[in-house]
Amino acid sequence: QVQLTESGGGLVQAGGSLRLSCLVSGAMFSRTHMGWYRQALGKQRELLAAITTDGTTNYEDSVKGRFTISRDNAKSTAYLQMDSLRPEDTAVYYCAADQSLLALVSTGPGSWGQGTQVTVSS
Repeated sequence: QVQLTESGGGLVQAGGSLRLSCLVSGAMFSRTHMGWYRQALGKQRELLAAITTDGTTNYEDSVKGRFTISRDNAKSTAYLQMDSLRPEDTAVYYCAADQSLLALVSTGPGSWGQGTQVTVSS
């Protein structure tokens, strides 16, 4: 059974930074595409960033240039470095995993983390 364990959320002032981590167990991490989603109160969950097994990355426009997704295969961990945070970045952030890239970014990832709250104060 694949498990995703997130950490690193919290409260930060606007302009600040946070790094989220997602530890994956129960799967061959090097063969798993990883993504980060977020869901703000009253809004739909949205895909922010994805990283493929070969390290190719892609970002949603609102976070491009501010957020960086990365992975460490030796540690079975994916990261989301968030800089220049804004109050509108306040949301619950989820990591997601799937060996199918289509599933990860479109049809629905097979595995989700429990979510971690990020709150950005103005």
